[in-house]
Amino acid sequence: QKMPPSLPATINIREPRWDQSTFQGRAKHFFMVTDPRNLLLSGATLEEARRVVEDYRAGTVQPGLTEDQLWRAKYIYDSAFHPDTGEKMILVGRMSAQVPMNMTITGCMLTFYRTTPAVLFWQWVNQSFNAIVNYTNRSGDAPITPSQLGTAYVSATTGAVVTALGLKSLTKHLPALIGRYVPFAAVAAANCINIPLMRQRELKLGIPVTDENGNRLGESTAAAQKAIFQVVVSRIGMAAPAMAIPPVIMNMLEKRAFLKRYPYLNAPLQVGLVGLCLVFATPLCCALFPQKSSMPVSSLEPEVQDQIRKKDPWLQTVYFNKGL
Repeated sequence: QKMPPSLPATINIREPRWDQSTFQGRAKHFFMVTDPRNLLLSGATLEEARRVVEDYRAGTVQPGLTEDQLWRAKYIYDSAFHPDTGEKMILVGRMSAQVPMNMTITGCMLTFYRTTPAVLFWQWVNQSFNAIVNYTNRSGDAPITPSQLGTAYVSATTGAVVTALGLKSLTKHLPALIGRYVPFAAVAAANCINIPLMRQRELKLGIPVTDENGNRLGESTAAAQKAIFQVVVSRIGMAAPAMAIPPVIMNMLEKRAFLKRYPYLNAPLQVGLVGLCLVFATPLCCALFPQKSSMPVSSLEPEVQDQIRKKDPWLQTVYFNKGL
């Protein structure tokens, strides 16, 4: 029997499999990254994927390895191990946990929004989860200190709770449907507080900017601002369909006899609707902006522009990792 031809050692598995300059390519990439089935993989499967990826990067191609198997191993490896430190990430902080965790938390926020204790509890749960996600997916170049983590966590939780309770009191005399949108406004406000605070070191000291080939040219706070703005927009976009569509459907269902007869189905239905929205919204909103984002050299701070001009006077565009 003929052996399949050996795989060349020249495939660049440090980059995603699909063209990241197109929305379609980015969407395919993030559908793989956020696939909740990766959470069910055993420790042995994760270690095998790590071995395949590390061997391949070192120039050793396992006999019989196909290109599809290599890419599968790369995406399993990326789903569980930190890209900078190589450490195994906390299970609930992985991108593959985004859909099941957000589905449960968002569904409960939308179901239990009528009483103040419930608003307080679910906003606290949501921000605790966000803090774990932001810590787990931190950049290796910008480590977060425990005091920064604590400040971001307390500030975001306070911001979300104050917004939720403030809006809740304003909506008392408005239609019931408006009241259902209070959790979304609180989550949007918390994202605007949480993400910049979690990444405050980047805003103060800048993030690495590189040329097209990945050669580091310096650190820029202007690039950090753009990166954080893009992440905030993506995160709010991610939450929007899951928090905007189910309230309309649930409002209609609650007026029908079905839910009046089976009120205990309210929470499971809400969680299911949110999950359906998140399965698509999470990868599609991650794909709104390229992971390897870019900006013109002329938009950087004057001192960083000078630094770059000395190295390469003709360079027009720099690139940076925007984070997730």
